[in-house]
Amino acid sequence: LLLKRYKGNNHNISKSLGKERFHKSQHFNYNNGVPLLVGSEKPGIGGEPLVGQKIKPKHSVYPKGQGSSMPSWVAFDKKTLCFEAYFQENVTDAQNETYRIRKCKIYFYLEDDTIQVVEPEFKNCGIPQGTLICRHRIPLPPPNNDQFYNVYHFNLNQQMVLYSRTFTLTNCDPFTRNFLTRLGVILNDPAPVPEDPYSSLREQLDKNMNPLRPYERCDTLKQFLDNDRKVLRFCCLWDDTESVFGDPRELVLYYFLADDTIEIHEVFYPNSGRDASPKFLRRGKLPKRPPAQMKQPGEITERTVLNVFASKNQGERYMLDNLQTGAVHEEFYKDHDLVIGGEVNVWGRRVIITDCDDFTKDYYRSNYGIEDFTPVQYKAPPDPIPQKPPRLVPPYNGFGSEEDSLSSCQGLLLRPPRKDFNKFMEKDSCGMESNVLNFRAKMVTSDAVDREREFIISFYLCDDSISVLEPPQRNSGVLGGKFLERGRVKKPGQELFKKELSEYFTAQDLYVGAILCISGKNFQLVAADEYTFNYMEKHAEEFPKANMGSILSKLRSVPEEKQSEIRKFVALSDPTSTGFIAYESFRSSNTAKTVHSSPHNNTY
Repeated sequence: LLLKRYKGNNHNISKSLGKERFHKSQHFNYNNGVPLLVGSEKPGIGGEPLVGQKIKPKHSVYPKGQGSSMPSWVAFDKKTLCFEAYFQENVTDAQNETYRIRKCKIYFYLEDDTIQVVEPEFKNCGIPQGTLICRHRIPLPPPNNDQFYNVYHFNLNQQMVLYSRTFTLTNCDPFTRNFLTRLGVILNDPAPVPEDPYSSLREQLDKNMNPLRPYERCDTLKQFLDNDRKVLRFCCLWDDTESVFGDPRELVLYYFLADDTIEIHEVFYPNSGRDASPKFLRRGKLPKRPPAQMKQPGEITERTVLNVFASKNQGERYMLDNLQTGAVHEEFYKDHDLVIGGEVNVWGRRVIITDCDDFTKDYYRSNYGIEDFTPVQYKAPPDPIPQKPPRLVPPYNGFGSEEDSLSSCQGLLLRPPRKDFNKFMEKDSCGMESNVLNFRAKMVTSDAVDREREFIISFYLCDDSISVLEPPQRNSGVLGGKFLERGRVKKPGQELFKKELSEYFTAQDLYVGAILCISGKNFQLVAADEYTFNYMEKHAEEFPKANMGSILSKLRSVPEEKQSEIRKFVALSDPTSTGFIAYESFRSSNTAKTVHSSPHNNTY
């Protein structure tokens, strides 16, 4: 009973059984208050087509699930098929022509199956050209206008109807041919393009107008813009010794890359006996084979003019010779003809290229791959420059200082000797920096009274001068005061009347323990102030006696038996290992005779 009831009610089964989409498309809309049908191509409920409705495909012809997983607008981005085509256009208003053949290019964009038709623009064509059909999807001709063109509709030597205009595909580019072949499309042979009557007529008119124009157009603007202010420079030699009073002439050749012209200048040395001319050869193109006799003005012209007829009544008529029967072709020097060691014929003069500058070498190295730029030797090696004999200076005569006497021998105008101003400004006293080395000294003599006298010797670094001052001592029997005025002091043992300048005491000659002979008296430096010690240690590279590195190197150079004595003395003198030894105890020991002591009087 249930089965019969189900079979009897089969027509009552719902059509939406098993469906999941039940949305409705909007087919109607209001426009200016009037309801209109705007969705005739939209499907029904759930996307199902209505009765008698054909849904146009919105996807490409390429099947899904094959090839790359990327979308078409990514996989085929910037990939376009290009076809050459033409179409015939009827001309109804012209008397001499009935149709025209218009060539164009058809572009098919693989990413979205869009088509674009472009006609190349020609000068003075007289018809609108450029983009004939903008890029979009083009439907097939009726009755299949619900479908669009895809890649399989294209082939060579076939016709396509694009909006009632018939295009014939004639050829394609290599990328298009390779793509269609891999897609499985068998391409036809390229088709010829029929002759266009209008284009043939225009070509014939242009040919008829050629005799009234120059022979050919020589565009030198690009060469000028690329090579302006770029000049090749060569050193040359013209051997003119065969002529009377002739000699070798040195020349400089300039080659201008902007217009292939050459200019030559002659090198004039001082006292050469020649008048300096502005130019040896004015700028211009230099022929390789110059004529034996110079041609008159007007014999060489860029154009050949034909005299058609000349009469008193009708005047004169001329025209240009298109065949160039009277044209003169001359061969001029180019940049590739100029090489080191080569010859240049400068209007009958044999000029040899000997050398070039660095810019010219770089130009030939980059443009012609030349690497050998060995100059041509045409000069004998110069004689060695004789050394000037030393200037003899007369010996010092005793009048004035030695520097004054020497300056009187160096010129007619007497000038005082120049002092070192930079040293004076650098070493002059400034603030807390006095730049004066003060030492305490005693006189080395056998006199008991003089041995007890103390002196202060000051050395001024700004001008290497020395002053000696004796401090007054009570009950000594000697008046203190200034022992020596400030000035430079000569070293003892020098000849008085000699040609060379005398040597003076410098800052390196003063250190604790040194003996100086000043005014016939020997002074021994026994101590110095703290500023002097600090300055000497700060500038240890100038004072080797205060250089700790040299002192340590001397200690290391002491023999092994002496080093053991030094260790014993240090252990006895410094039992608490403080690192300091009194200067008096170190000076009185035998170790002080082996090595030099430090300038300090309290530590070693």
